[in-house]
Amino acid sequence: MNSIDIRDLTKAYGATRAVDHLTFTVRPGTVTGFLGPNGAGKSTTMRLVLGLDRPTSGTATIGGRPYTSFAEPLREVGALLDAQAAHGARTARDHLLALAVSNRLPVRRVAEVMEETGIAPVARHRIRTFSLGMRQRLGMAAALLGDPGVLMLDEPTNGLDPEGIVWMRELTRRLAREGRTVLVSSHLMSETAAMAGHLVVLGRGRLLADMPMREFIDARSAPRARVRTTDPERLRAVLRREGHPLTAAGEGRWSVEGIRAEELGALAAREGIGVLELADERASLEQAYLDLTATETRFASSSPARSTQEV
Repeated sequence: MNSIDIRDLTKAYGATRAVDHLTFTVRPGTVTGFLGPNGAGKSTTMRLVLGLDRPTSGTATIGGRPYTSFAEPLREVGALLDAQAAHGARTARDHLLALAVSNRLPVRRVAEVMEETGIAPVARHRIRTFSLGMRQRLGMAAALLGDPGVLMLDEPTNGLDPEGIVWMRELTRRLAREGRTVLVSSHLMSETAAMAGHLVVLGRGRLLADMPMREFIDARSAPRARVRTTDPERLRAVLRREGHPLTAAGEGRWSVEGIRAEELGALAAREGIGVLELADERASLEQAYLDLTATETRFASSSPARSTQEV
């Protein structure tokens, strides 16, 4: 299985621990969002997995093997860590061709990944003329070149226009559906929420959370439901009797704390009160993340207003 396995991983720079006894597994079949404040250790962890840094202690393996043991690593792992890394004097085609030859990949793959990532029209253009979004697409083409079972992507939507962001979101989800292991580091909560099914959250080099997206949000959401009814005054009286005050939510809707939509619907039905609209409300990924990492960030402003989303 092409899992990424981190076991008791530590990386120290003098007295500072960028990664502190970290243990988690990234499994195939779903996009795993890799979150944490600046300086949390995400990039360091990815570099350790890819053999770009050496751990102080612990291990980081892919399919049970260290990355440095792969003779043709692009066939095993595709990585996009720095879109600016490609040599600016090369053309996009030559950059990909050099990678293909060094990993004994068929030359036809160069044209295939350029088509897949939308950069075929600029195949013979110098990379120094590329925008950041085009460089991100080139980096993704390089990551896909060996048709790997594992993808590691650091801020892959950085610099992309709206169409490119949607494309990246759909691509990562498709790769995961194909049974690949996909780890995506991002600071964009909206994109992580739309892309990932599982979350790994770091803070100051330590593991704060490792769980499915839905469980992560639910664990940090107090029960709350939104309702629109034909008889708001009667519903208000019933809910107050049950200890659930209503708060006006606009356009004839009410927000009810401390109760799930299923319970609220059953209560209204028992009392014979007509319900026109009913839904659970829950904290957004952004709010759940901020609640968890509030004490783990080095640079913090005043607390943002609470955000909710429907389910």
